[in-house]
Amino acid sequence: MPGSKLAALEAIMHEAGELARVTSRGPFKSWTKGHDHSPVSEGDIAVNNLLRTKLTELAPAAGWLSEETEDSHPGRANNTETLVTAWIVDPIDGTRAYITGKPDWTISVALVENSRPVLAALYAPVTDEMFLAARGQGATLNGAGIKASQSAALDGATLAGPKRYLDKLSSLEPEILAQPKVHSLALRLTRVAHGGLDAAFASPGSHDWDLAAADLLVHEAGGLMTDLTGKPLTYNRPHVVHGALIAAGPPRHATLIDLMRDRLPEFA
Repeated sequence: MPGSKLAALEAIMHEAGELARVTSRGPFKSWTKGHDHSPVSEGDIAVNNLLRTKLTELAPAAGWLSEETEDSHPGRANNTETLVTAWIVDPIDGTRAYITGKPDWTISVALVENSRPVLAALYAPVTDEMFLAARGQGATLNGAGIKASQSAALDGATLAGPKRYLDKLSSLEPEILAQPKVHSLALRLTRVAHGGLDAAFASPGSHDWDLAAADLLVHEAGGLMTDLTGKPLTYNRPHVVHGALIAAGPPRHATLIDLMRDRLPEFA
């Protein structure tokens, strides 16, 4: 059962968080990668290596998909083009924040079965926030149960996401409270799970490793995280990049999707 691994996963996340903190205190190298020149640091690589060792011990039969490991697809896929079980990992989500000494970076881990997350951990080491969830068992923050807001109201609702989304929504609903950027996308979405945000958006181009842990945390907290048509996400497929996303409690999720479909079709 996935839930039986939660305690072991929490211990691994604490170990990874301490490694990341120690690395960040001393001189460390950083560089850019890929066509988008996204940043990576020695902290990302060190945490990735630790997690691969520890998580493979925890679930030896699971495949591996990480931002900081070359993708082994089709090695991680079977004849149906999806591996039944895989770890999906972002060793440091919010590397720019990590490199520049900001607090809002996280370590994000999910165990996925049949394209959906069944176990999730998101750890923000600087603020010592540990989010955990297992399918069907709810979500917690530092051991206490959490719930997403169940209101449909947009007046006074706190929203975070790409500025162009928030600007457009605010032009239609001036009482929306746009919030500052959260550098870790996984943390931005997970803030919905504990009511820190009423809704959060992601622009197109996020990857499995940005989303899988937050997805389970939001759903287990009674929220929804979908594309802008309301369709749930699937993971560990050959194509691991996703379109625009929204996370919110079900009533507000429906309100925002209807609003964007009817009045902001360029996003929906």
